[in-house]
Amino acid sequence: MSIIEVVVPELSESVSEASLIEWKKKVGDKVSADDVLIEIETDKIVMEVPAPVDGVIVSIQEGNGASVQSGQLLATIDTDAVAQTPSTETKVAEPADAPAAVAAAPQPVQPQESRAQSLSVASNVKVMPSAAKLMANQGLSPNDMSGTGKGGRITKADVMSAAQKTPVRAPELKMPQIAVPVPEVAGAREEKRVPMSRLRARVAERLVQSQADAAILTTFNEVNLGPVIELRSKYKESFEKKYGIKLGFMSFFVKAAVYALQQYPIINASVEGNDIIYHNYIDIGVAVGSPRGLVVPVLRNADQLTFAEIERKIADFAHRAGNGKLELNELTGGTFTISNGGVFGSLFSTPIINPPQSAILGIHATKQRPVVENGEIVIRPMNYFALSYDHRIIDGREAVLALVAMKNALEDPARLLLEI
Repeated sequence: MSIIEVVVPELSESVSEASLIEWKKKVGDKVSADDVLIEIETDKIVMEVPAPVDGVIVSIQEGNGASVQSGQLLATIDTDAVAQTPSTETKVAEPADAPAAVAAAPQPVQPQESRAQSLSVASNVKVMPSAAKLMANQGLSPNDMSGTGKGGRITKADVMSAAQKTPVRAPELKMPQIAVPVPEVAGAREEKRVPMSRLRARVAERLVQSQADAAILTTFNEVNLGPVIELRSKYKESFEKKYGIKLGFMSFFVKAAVYALQQYPIINASVEGNDIIYHNYIDIGVAVGSPRGLVVPVLRNADQLTFAEIERKIADFAHRAGNGKLELNELTGGTFTISNGGVFGSLFSTPIINPPQSAILGIHATKQRPVVENGEIVIRPMNYFALSYDHRIIDGREAVLALVAMKNALEDPARLLLEI
């Protein structure tokens, strides 16, 4: 018998631990090399752990929801075994939310939390661990529902369904009976408690840290995007034909940011203790929404990228963010960030700095507005830009001038091509 261990992949230096989200395989399953075994969530991304070899899973050490560290053992695979359903005599560990084993099956030593999740709430009823936890929270018992899972097991869905039908049990109070009119309430009043994902918790922590540690101030300006819209409209078909990617607006925004950061390097700097760190490179983070929360993949050496290269990278980031396929090294670092809330309809905002960076650009929805040009009122596609900056190292003068530089570059796109 040849046993191969499956361990937690190496995490980045800034990530100390991760959470197991969902096992895709169970003990006894036959797997092929590169089959996805489990999804792991860090405070930055969700990664998939593949099977390193062909074989049969003979043990799973940690269940869904467990916290793990780099190199920690997750499972073992027997490369010589034949796939079979584990019997009561198979001495293997099972994930915390696997179906409850029969009473005679020996169980491995588990962390206290995992053992608590694995207990059935009744000796003659099998309850999935996630269902048992929810059942306890709702104050329900197995008698309040019927199990629809395999073998009559009670699932999480069964508990949620029962919770909707079962009135909340309140302690009986012996008080004088007073007739009080009760207003009619349309529909059930429900609450749902859901723990933060590791990614969401980390985002919350960093945003609070940013506001606590930095002296954040925001300056605003309005930008006439008519020249950019006209240029894009004129060349978008030939651009796509030549480069195989659509010409969007974000490449213009990135180029304008690079244009300003090169003129005012302090905007591209960061604080470390009592030191100011100036970077001779420009790595721009682009905020991207994903099903699990906001992520900020980084365009490395943005000052050296062409319009086509920027568009390709951003499109790739957006696609892989939606599928949870971004890699850790793509989400670390960055010297400046662009957040485009305009794609969701935001008109105005004060973005929060992404530490340890010292500034962030917020872009909003472009709207047709009346403006005055040469003494006349005209209609132009206007966008409010917001630059939040750390006033500890960036003075208002540099922040305002940097934002004006971005405005000038976008209102006269030739500057971006001629670098003047």
